[in-house]
Amino acid sequence: MTSRPAIVLASGSAFRQKMLRDAGVVFRVERSEIDERAVEKTLEGSGADPETLAQVLAEAKAVDVSEREQGALVIGADQTLSLDDEVFHKPADMEGARRHLLKLSGRTHQLNSAVVIARDGEVVWSHVGVARLSMRDLDPAFIGRHLSNVGEKALASVGAYQIEGEGIQLFEKIEGDTFTIVGLPLLPLLAELRRLGAIDG
Repeated sequence: MTSRPAIVLASGSAFRQKMLRDAGVVFRVERSEIDERAVEKTLEGSGADPETLAQVLAEAKAVDVSEREQGALVIGADQTLSLDDEVFHKPADMEGARRHLLKLSGRTHQLNSAVVIARDGEVVWSHVGVARLSMRDLDPAFIGRHLSNVGEKALASVGAYQIEGEGIQLFEKIEGDTFTIVGLPLLPLLAELRRLGAIDG
């Protein structure tokens, strides 16, 4: 009987780790050491869309860790939020979170969640899940109260919200699955791990 390849998650995200654990996947965490902003700079002027940017960042993380984890299946993931042509990053502070929510208020934005599996420095599979989220018209005073309630958690995501918590109150319509929105398209990832013989089929 051949042994199963080890599974390594190249992410420090508590949300991604919880999703995999809840799904019964046995894995180790080995954070990538890449500079995400430096990777983004290499794409400047290339015309890369936000979905491609998420995929490139996820690939860079997975490949970086897989070069150190011989034979393992390394999962890299990244997420971008795009509103028209603007790509959002995680807010640096609460004022940045407030500006994010003011920009997103009353509009529909897109979350692009990429997941990649690499082995021995080579990408073996990739997928980008897309969700569209329509935010209510938010009163600035409400935004202030909301951020006061959720506190530093607002800084943990690119949109300054978590739909699995009080952030759900910001929205009037969501198109896409929860896993993609939280940052790991879980169903296609599990299907590929089964195909690769890493988890029970």
